[in-house]
Amino acid sequence: MKIVEPIRDKKDLLKLEEIFNQQSKRNLLLYSLGVNLGLRISDILALNVGDVKNKDFIVIKERKTKKYKKIPLNHKIKDIIEKYTNNKDIKEPLFKTKFKNRMDRITAYRIIKTACKNCRIEANIGTHSLRKTFGYHFYKQFNDVAMLQKILNHSSPQITLRYIGIEQDEIERKYMEFVL
Repeated sequence: MKIVEPIRDKKDLLKLEEIFNQQSKRNLLLYSLGVNLGLRISDILALNVGDVKNKDFIVIKERKTKKYKKIPLNHKIKDIIEKYTNNKDIKEPLFKTKFKNRMDRITAYRIIKTACKNCRIEANIGTHSLRKTFGYHFYKQFNDVAMLQKILNHSSPQITLRYIGIEQDEIERKYMEFVL
């Protein structure tokens, strides 16, 4: 299995947001939930309209860890949710395919991978890149590995830093600075 990476360049994030915005409200929301909340794709795809419509928080039981999680929704996400869920039944899946089925991770992967390819993002990208992107930029903004560790449910700060690619960035930087 190939290890995926976060999207590190904020300019790439803005380009992706524009591409998803042009594609559909659904794709924009899928991307926005991933990079703003740091949820796993399995937890995002399991959401129903009623889980997010007119809410200030998303409350889920994580599929992987079986832990309950309460995540506040910022104004940007709430606005995207409001536009997307208008006239949708609260019982229907939040993300559906053109065949009206609940979206699966393969479809989500194709949507994300194609948009990244169109942006010429050369990192190893997958659905998990959204979660790693959240982690990477959260760490860069707040420099709080302990809080990020808690958010991502990791057992140690070292795992969190390795997970978001900070450890590898530091190793590469040190190699470039080392000259005999």
